Amino acid sequence: MSHRVALNAQLLSGQQSYRAAGIHRYICSLIEHLPDADSRFAYTAFTSNTAPTLHPSIAVQHTSLKTEKPFTRIFWEQVMQPFALRRSGAELVHCMAFVAPLVAATPSVVTIHDLSFRRAPERFRGPHRAYLNLFTQLSCQRAQRLIAVSKFTKQELMDVYGVPAEKIDVVYSGVDPWFAPPIPEAVAAFRELRGLPEKFILYVGTIEPRKNLSTLIRAYAKLRPNGVKLICAGGRGWMYEDVFQTVEELRLSRDVIFPGYVAEDDLPMWYAAAKVFVYPSTYEGFGLPVIEAMACGTPTITTNASSLPEAAGDAALLVPPDDADALSESLARLLDSESLREELSGRGIKHTDKFTWLDTARDTARVYARALGL
Repeated sequence: MSHRVALNAQLLSGQQSYRAAGIHRYICSLIEHLPDADSRFAYTAFTSNTAPTLHPSIAVQHTSLKTEKPFTRIFWEQVMQPFALRRSGAELVHCMAFVAPLVAATPSVVTIHDLSFRRAPERFRGPHRAYLNLFTQLSCQRAQRLIAVSKFTKQELMDVYGVPAEKIDVVYSGVDPWFAPPIPEAVAAFRELRGLPEKFILYVGTIEPRKNLSTLIRAYAKLRPNGVKLICAGGRGWMYEDVFQTVEELRLSRDVIFPGYVAEDDLPMWYAAAKVFVYPSTYEGFGLPVIEAMACGTPTITTNASSLPEAAGDAALLVPPDDADALSESLARLLDSESLREELSGRGIKHTDKFTWLDTARDTARVYARALGL
């Protein structure tokens, strides 16, 4: 007999925007692999009408509400989801991003991606911050088990909300197998198709405050490498105005390129085409772009903040998050040394072999079994 698990996947997005990054990628990749991870479980996914097609073995229940809008999604999660859970016959619900329905009788597992809304509250709009803080704390208290996406995030849950260590399971995200070094001819063809410069430094991620793009732009301005552009790829999230202001103030509008949101299918080519990948974030629950870039063989620089050393291992250069001078020096080292780039490329590919979505799904299914006492 299968045990039915409901999956709150309302944050799955069919939009080509920043909403299809980060947590969307976690939900989509995990759901794709869960049916093959443990035969004891069957799944029902709750999604919006704009969500992409899921694994054929998963029962899908679309909501008629426009849950892409935050307040509508909150209403569905807290008011309508308990009824949907009862109708589905689920024994457990996996709330895949921070918040569980607080009045539902169904036991819950909740994934916590980070606590940036507590650690850097000034970088969030007030209502968003207040909602996440209150409902995440209440959800942590109510849940049978919590999934933290890194050891760092587990420690944050213990420190900030006082969650007992034995209630939290660390489950790392995976990297899809197509994130791998492509053949040089394919990279050259992609560069020509997209009109990309021959040499460029790449950032990929949402443009929002904690990604720390202003520091990267200042570091680039200090170096001003001849013939090397800076490409900051990603959708505009929130409170991003200072990034574009910094570009204007430093007169870099011809050298710093913002192509907007990059489709997931194209990401491996973007990574592989770059000379160096930089992820200057001040705070991450895990840092998926770091392992994706390294899996593609791209020499990587990230920061020594939060969970990023866990993601990077010994395969990237680490710098303090707000030190533009240190970042500029590391960029110069990598751009000037082919041997260092080759060394980091090899280390990165080897390091990321241990991050697979099937392993993530298997570890997640073990959490379901613990929550149900199986």
